[in-house]
Amino acid sequence: MREWFSLRTVRKKIIMITKIAGIVLIASYLIATCLPLEEDVSFLLWILFVILLTLMIDYLLGRFISNPISKICEMAHRAARLDFSQPCRVISKDEFGELADNLNKMSGNLQDTLEKLENANVQLEKDVQQERKLLRERKELTDRLSHEMKTPIGVIRAYAEGIQDETDEEKRQKYSEIIISETERMGTLIETLLDLSALENGVVSLAPERFDFVEFVETIAGRLLIDMPETDFALQYDLPEHKVFVYTDKQRMEQVLNNFIVNAKKNVSPKGILRLSLAERENMLCFSVYNQGVTIPPEKMSKIWEKFYRDNNARYSGSGLGLAICAQILSMQNLEYGAENAADGVRFFFSIPIVN
Repeated sequence: MREWFSLRTVRKKIIMITKIAGIVLIASYLIATCLPLEEDVSFLLWILFVILLTLMIDYLLGRFISNPISKICEMAHRAARLDFSQPCRVISKDEFGELADNLNKMSGNLQDTLEKLENANVQLEKDVQQERKLLRERKELTDRLSHEMKTPIGVIRAYAEGIQDETDEEKRQKYSEIIISETERMGTLIETLLDLSALENGVVSLAPERFDFVEFVETIAGRLLIDMPETDFALQYDLPEHKVFVYTDKQRMEQVLNNFIVNAKKNVSPKGILRLSLAERENMLCFSVYNQGVTIPPEKMSKIWEKFYRDNNARYSGSGLGLAICAQILSMQNLEYGAENAADGVRFFFSIPIVN
């Protein structure tokens, strides 16, 4: 009986309202005819009651039928426009409530799916842009590498042909040495380029360790500057007299110091000054190497870190990859680095955090 009289379906609600309305209508008519009033007055009162009953039925049908349908239709229109900002607010325990709940679940699932698709599209666009960037870099790398290889290959071919026609053993030996030198130059260039490419693409990672950076600089500077008898410059240095520890990749930082110091050594003017410095500033260890000599034009200062860049005014020719590798190693560690012109020379520098 309880289930029979419950209003959990729209059909039962409509049947219940119409039955109650019919019963009330009949009862009201019987009551109106039994009243001790004139027939016209009784009929007028019954008509007024019928109007009130009709309004009440209209209100009930609107509340239980029309309003939920309107809200569901409004929700369907918003969903058709892919607008899921507002849920369908139908709270009832009938088919309309179940339909509204399913619409809300569907809109939530659609919104999540659209967000995932949007994120996937954004990631796909980034991947496409990255792929295009890699293709441009590969093409540029191939073009530059082809250009770099033309000279040594031409030299090797010329001297190889010279060996075939040359009868003088001394000249043949000299030609062979030149061929070997150019071959080593190409091998070094390729190895350096592969190393830089591995760093840029994340194929290799850094292996940090804790060590004394002061002793580290002294060892490298001694090998590159002090132990070389052909020095033609005045070496100055300003290093702490106590140990200062850092946490970084020792082998990679040796590449950085090698490039910075060798670059300064090759560009220092004859009888000029080459100065090494390590200074502690606000828990940072600041390394710098200064060489007295020709300054770098301001418009070319940012280009020195690019692959294969060479300054035509430099006193030596290299692969053009050394500073690019330095920039990549220092950038991977988020270390501040740079180069600047002094009054009569150039200073390269970087800073690294001090650890206890």
